[in-house]
Amino acid sequence: MLLLVRESVTGSDESPTTNGSLSVFDLGRQFFTAMVVLDTWQYFMHRYMHQNKFLYRHIHSQHHRLIVPYAYGALYNHPLEGLLLDTIGGALAFLLSGMSPRASIFFFSFATIKTVDDHCGLWLPGNLFHVFFQNNSAYHDVHHQLYGTKYNYSQPFFNVWDKILGTHMPYTLEKRENGGFEVRPVKVVKDD
Repeated sequence: MLLLVRESVTGSDESPTTNGSLSVFDLGRQFFTAMVVLDTWQYFMHRYMHQNKFLYRHIHSQHHRLIVPYAYGALYNHPLEGLLLDTIGGALAFLLSGMSPRASIFFFSFATIKTVDDHCGLWLPGNLFHVFFQNNSAYHDVHHQLYGTKYNYSQPFFNVWDKILGTHMPYTLEKRENGGFEVRPVKVVKDD
C-alpha cells in the first residue's frame, strides 16, 4: 500500500503500457497542462495577494519593493508567498499534468528560467521568450510600475486570465534617446 501511495504522488518514469517511453505529443500535452494549471493558480493567488490589504502589506509587498525588476528579484518574496504561489502551484501542476519526476525537472527548470527572464527588465533581440510568449519581461515590467500594480497579474506563461478578467494593461515599447527601450502603458490609468 505504501508503495502505491508513493508512486501515485511522485509518479513513475515507466508506464506499463508504453514500456517507459512517452511520445513527444504526450510530453507536450503534459507540459501544456502544467503551464495552464500553474498559470491559473498563480494568476488568482497573485491577484488575491494584491486585493487583500493584509496579505499585500505583510507578504506580497516584499516582492514589490523592486520597482525596477531585475533577474535575481524574480523569486525575491516572503517565504509564505513562495509556499502559496510556487510550491503549492507547482505541486498542483505536477500532479494534474501527470508528468513523471524526470519530465518535471525539465518543466520546472523551464518555468524558473522563464520567471527570471520576466523579471530581468531587459528586452533583448532574439529572445525566444519574447517571440513565443506575450507574457514577457515588458509585460511584467508594467505590473511592477506604480501605475501597473492593479494590472498584468498573469505569470509565468500566458496572459489569458488578464484579458478575460479585465486586468490586462497593454503597453508600447519606445526607444530611449540614449539607447534601450522604455515600457509605457497604452491606456490612461485612473486611481481607485
